[in-house]
Amino acid sequence: MKAALLQLNSGDDPVANLPRTVDLIAEAAGKGAGFVLTPEVTNCVSQDRGQQARVLQHEGDDVTLKGLREAAIRHGIWLSIGSLAVKTADPDGRFANRSFLIDPAGQIVARYDKIHMFDVTVSDTETYRESAGYRPGEQAVVADTPFAKIGLSICYDVRFAYLYRALAQAGAEVLVIPSAFSPVTGAAHWEPLLRARAIETGSYVLAAAQTGTHATKAGKPRQTYGHSMVISPWGEVLADLGTEPGTALVDLDLGEVAQSRKRIAALSHDRPFEGP
Repeated sequence: MKAALLQLNSGDDPVANLPRTVDLIAEAAGKGAGFVLTPEVTNCVSQDRGQQARVLQHEGDDVTLKGLREAAIRHGIWLSIGSLAVKTADPDGRFANRSFLIDPAGQIVARYDKIHMFDVTVSDTETYRESAGYRPGEQAVVADTPFAKIGLSICYDVRFAYLYRALAQAGAEVLVIPSAFSPVTGAAHWEPLLRARAIETGSYVLAAAQTGTHATKAGKPRQTYGHSMVISPWGEVLADLGTEPGTALVDLDLGEVAQSRKRIAALSHDRPFEGP
């Protein structure tokens, strides 16, 4: 299977973002990709809760989800929508950061709501409180496709190794980690974390990312790190998109997953222990 990562520079207007995303999907499909992956918050990169409330929609009405499902049908591809910010029925008004796996018939095969919230203080001037606007998910997800078992995750999840071990032990051969990583933490941690998750589980890691300074109609513009990457089951970097929007294609060979797990069968070596 040929997979393609899309690296985007989404702004805070979902309607304006959609055409560029659709164009890049068409470009990837035209190069032979049968599995296309988009980054976290494909529809809207914004830190302004008021703007989010104005432009985000419930899943059933979401213009980006509708447009990307149509693109999957048009090109006959599997599509991982890294995540969409969508409204929920939660009484506190918080959104969901939700990933979708779409089949070539445009059907939603799997959904995953981001479990781990990015509540951090990167520096005196850079703080994030994702849980203030988004409610965390509670369910890990592995999805079956004709070409691989896919383990779903989103961005900050990458720091929680136990999630990926659980996904791999549940059969996942490909781990998707769509992201909108901070430039500061991206430069320090992005590649080492992705390689660690691949090495620990003997899985492919496919990490489509947002990049650059994101256009805003309201609030402070956000910056993201880019460097969408594909990591082999042995921990090798097979693709790195740098900091420009675009696409990267790789061939997935599940024989490499089997070989890596045979050479180092760590997934079957868990042992109980006490303490600390």
